[in-house]
Amino acid sequence: MYKLLFDLVFKKMDPEKAHHLAFFWIRLAASVPGLRSLVKLVLAPRDKKLRTTALGLDLPGPFGLGAGFDKDGIGIDGLAMLGFDFVEIGTVTGEPQPGNPTPRLFRLVEDRALINRMGFNNQGSARVAKRLAARPHTTSTPVIGVNIGKTKVVPETEATADYLKSAKALAPYADYLVVNVSSPNTPGLRNLQAVQVLGPLLWDVRKAADEVTNHHVPLLVKIAPDLADEDIDEIADMAMHLGLDGIIATNTTIGREGLATDPARIEEIGMGGLSGAPLKARSLEVLQRLRARTEGRLTIVSVGGIETAEDAWQRIIHGADLVQGYSAFIYEGPFWMRRVHKGLSARLRAGGHASIADAVGTAKAA
Repeated sequence: MYKLLFDLVFKKMDPEKAHHLAFFWIRLAASVPGLRSLVKLVLAPRDKKLRTTALGLDLPGPFGLGAGFDKDGIGIDGLAMLGFDFVEIGTVTGEPQPGNPTPRLFRLVEDRALINRMGFNNQGSARVAKRLAARPHTTSTPVIGVNIGKTKVVPETEATADYLKSAKALAPYADYLVVNVSSPNTPGLRNLQAVQVLGPLLWDVRKAADEVTNHHVPLLVKIAPDLADEDIDEIADMAMHLGLDGIIATNTTIGREGLATDPARIEEIGMGGLSGAPLKARSLEVLQRLRARTEGRLTIVSVGGIETAEDAWQRIIHGADLVQGYSAFIYEGPFWMRRVHKGLSARLRAGGHASIADAVGTAKAA
């Protein structure tokens, strides 16, 4: 049914407009209590064996929504209603910004991929913090991650102050906080992945978050798939040295290798971060390298190219404590999360594992 809707409606629409329309429907359904309960019953059945603990948080499962879909935290309950076990909002910047000129989001249907150069369009840390502060907290409140990045107009030399503004505003309302230094769409941002720059930045963000909260807010860093293996090792070592809680791997790539889409179309689109199925192999490689380097001392969240339950399972048995998806959601629709959960449940039982945590990293022993 969704494939037909995608082909007849969404495929013909500008991707960003289609996103806004679909997100409106999700929020509308979530605003009607009876409908929200019904949708949740159908799309988000919970298998107790999938429950897991990571980053000190109790989660109904290991499968969350990556940053980028809900930039301003306006549809968290609707996304949880669809079955995501946790929702990461953002990227949020210190100051509000409109992002890059449109068009800035493109589908590569043949590759089941997206290219975006959104440019961190968001309402800014103060407004998002106000929205999160107004949210009621109950036992069914979804786990919320907040992803923060650099405001485009802020010079690279003043990046730390910009991150600290966001951290201080948002840490009190985040279940975990992510420092994003890996989007290719903000000039100079990826330069912050150099360990001599990244280390002090993360240290300052950690201190800022601690100053405004009376509890420990887990802090993670999100890295690019385009890093050299030696740089990944250095970031892993630095994260352990700083006492960071985890690493999210990986963000979008600037690479264009091996795509089925017409090269002329790729050239026409131009710059932007590629996400979706083409990232599958590299994201798995980065995960395996991080797992071997950190030996389970950090929480690893794997994202990039996860389309099926088997993809998610492979990340888990190769060392991911949690997994995230986004691009496949566009192509698979609202039943995607249910299929992934059902597939994970089946694999968990077939492998004789007592829990998701029990399965993490077991591929190494195979």
